[in-house]
Amino acid sequence: MSVPVIEMQGLAKIYTMGEIKVHALRGIDLTIQNGESVAIMGPSGSGKSTMMNMIGCLDRPTEGSWLLNGEEIGEKDDDELAEIRNRTLGFIFQSFNLLTKATALSNVELPLMYRGIGRSQRQQMAEDALTKVGLGERMHHTPLELSGGQQQRVAIARALVGTPKILLADEPTGNLDSRSGIEVMNILQELNSQGITLIMVTHDTGIAEHCRRIVRLRDGSIFADEKNDNVIDAKETLAKLPPREDGDH
Repeated sequence: MSVPVIEMQGLAKIYTMGEIKVHALRGIDLTIQNGESVAIMGPSGSGKSTMMNMIGCLDRPTEGSWLLNGEEIGEKDDDELAEIRNRTLGFIFQSFNLLTKATALSNVELPLMYRGIGRSQRQQMAEDALTKVGLGERMHHTPLELSGGQQQRVAIARALVGTPKILLADEPTGNLDSRSGIEVMNILQELNSQGITLIMVTHDTGIAEHCRRIVRLRDGSIFADEKNDNVIDAKETLAKLPPREDGDH
């Protein structure tokens, strides 16, 4: 049997704030196989953000075991964690996190610069990534010249350009209108169908139902981990919608 892409056992995270100890995660047991699509849900304060920070190698557990592709993350130093983030993980945020004065192309090239990839090669890789998300004709526009949906596609292209094995999406449709949200989910489902593991934090049940598995957190613990037998196909949803009148794609 293949090694799980993510394996957490007894994972706990405790933040100390003066004399107060905040238990953000309490004994999490979670296994995710390569190629799964998983939505993580829960109310504010349930531990979703801490869980995402753990999976994204942005934080270390206080207790328990956390394996990424069979390697113990808690034993890695900061440089090793940065290398993992750059080569294995792709991040998509609600707020896009784009450089507003840089073109879409420059934004997507950025992670490749940290890898030391030469200019011509990284430009070609960035162009390919933008074309893949349907922005081949807008790559020289800045974020301020793009709609919210288009900005999120730039963010997806930036996450994709390093060929990550895992895409981490934190409320990826939170700042978008409903149609743009469906368009983004269509891209994410397509990438997942190509073998990329998708892990998404969302408050929106309708968005979560685009994933094949839904994990629900409450008070730092998993209280439900369910297979979703009624996955919403974003492509089918889009096909039923009228075309945009303003030409904004």
